[in-house]
Amino acid sequence: MAKSVISKHSTNSELNPRTEEYDFNGPLGALAVTILVPVIVYSLYFGCAEETGGCPPKVQLTFTRVQESLTWSQWLRLWDTEATMIYLVWYGFCVLCWIILPGEWVKGTVLRDGNVKEYKINGLSTFMLAIALSVGSIVKFGPECFTFFYHKWVGLLTAALLMSIVQAIYVYAASFVPGKLLALGGNSGNIIYDFFIGRELNPSIGSFDVMSFNELRPGMILWALMDISMICEQAVRRGGFSKVTDSIWLTAGFQIFYIADALYNEPALFTTIDIITEGFGFMLAVGDLVWVPFVYSTPTRYLVFAPVRLGTYTAALIFGMNFLGYWIFRSANGEKNDFRNGKNPKNLKFLATVTGSKLLTSGWWGVSRHPNYLGDLLMAWAWSLPTGFATPITYFYPLFFTPFLMHRQIRDETKCQKKYGDDWEKYKQLVPYKIIPYVY
Repeated sequence: MAKSVISKHSTNSELNPRTEEYDFNGPLGALAVTILVPVIVYSLYFGCAEETGGCPPKVQLTFTRVQESLTWSQWLRLWDTEATMIYLVWYGFCVLCWIILPGEWVKGTVLRDGNVKEYKINGLSTFMLAIALSVGSIVKFGPECFTFFYHKWVGLLTAALLMSIVQAIYVYAASFVPGKLLALGGNSGNIIYDFFIGRELNPSIGSFDVMSFNELRPGMILWALMDISMICEQAVRRGGFSKVTDSIWLTAGFQIFYIADALYNEPALFTTIDIITEGFGFMLAVGDLVWVPFVYSTPTRYLVFAPVRLGTYTAALIFGMNFLGYWIFRSANGEKNDFRNGKNPKNLKFLATVTGSKLLTSGWWGVSRHPNYLGDLLMAWAWSLPTGFATPITYFYPLFFTPFLMHRQIRDETKCQKKYGDDWEKYKQLVPYKIIPYVY
């Protein structure tokens, strides 16, 4: 049975029903996360930075010290005009690449109103051009020319945060234009909650899709450039690239490969829950533009001023862990994307539901309900292990990511329970493990 869609002649209330259930514990939870995310990202820097004395900072915490840190002059340190201009040029570069670089237009899934959006695929070429320009500059002018990401970290972070806020305000305001298709989870009528979750589904400016652009370009590619900048900073300090430690090469290499792989598989983005059902609000804007580049690159930034030598065997073990995670992540997503696109080259078993949808019950998706999350977790831990065990701060990402994916798994399965009803119970009997086989 084909999936039904709402007629184009439906009323606005039928097409865009009110959100009746909240995620994140409602408006108060959304407000808390909206405030906490910027606080956490700034804290990760000041709590693990060379200028504050290490990781954690070696400062005497007294009332006077705290009082001094709250003066206006100290707050002004968060703003850097030059860094802001660099960030705006970077974001403009990404937009320009989207416009001028060639790319195939691919169709997404059928939306609730029966329409199908088209998306331009040229994220990988944008990435390759950015990397080529960066490496070319380093070869011509030396690593000193590309260390500004390390030295202007806070200013770039502030600029990215402001961009997130501006975008979130814009898409929220634009969602009230008549005829917009709203996200089922972001139309509560509460301004705080809808601003955070995202009110409009797939907001666009003409053919430019805001959500998919932010998901894979400005933040993801900036993350790779920041890793390269950290390598350059260590090379300058240690006397050349030949003196750069194996730990930073390993961590940066893992992450840059992950980014390149995500961009190579850009079409797979359009079958994800983010694109199909989620609105674009402050949560995704700050996640894409701030959280991804400035949190995920914490290990490489730490290794600049606290270099670690791993040795061949330790490096090989960590490499193996990352490769295992990548293999699980990519092959599981490959099975899912093939199946959703009407292909089943492995003849995987599935459960047919009364909605007309089919749920995979073999292959990686027979091992657990979210095997891609398992692969993601293995990679996340492999990215932090090269930093050693002198501080827990460099492990913030995997320590955060583990409960985050568990929460996302709960959100996903709550939606599936409502959608599939009794069929979901049958599916859980066939695939009992949520993420980690025999554990969770």
